[in-house]
Amino acid sequence: MLNIELFPILLRFLFGGSAVVISTIVAKKFGGRLGGVFAAFPAVYLAAILGLSIDYNGSELLLISEQLSKGALVGMLADICCALAASYFILRSGWKKGLVYSLLLWAVLAPAIYFVWFRF
Repeated sequence: MLNIELFPILLRFLFGGSAVVISTIVAKKFGGRLGGVFAAFPAVYLAAILGLSIDYNGSELLLISEQLSKGALVGMLADICCALAASYFILRSGWKKGLVYSLLLWAVLAPAIYFVWFRF
């Protein structure tokens, strides 16, 4: 059966939620560009690595962390493309359509980058 532990979920919630709150505060106080830097904080990645350390140890932890990190690189490349696309599409199509277009682009690019990079 599905075994879900509460601590790793709370850890991800804390990291992710904190990153969103901090980026919002920074954007309101210092402007959107600096807020965007904080919006790109790898909270989910760090929480995932910490969560792995609860379930794995030794060489198994190193292997699974390396795999997660390679996947994170793919996701970050797709995120950069998504952010660039969002700035383009939002200005031309409004924020609702712009976000939809940029997220659709991400949904296509992330698997494409993954399959090209890892040749699956």
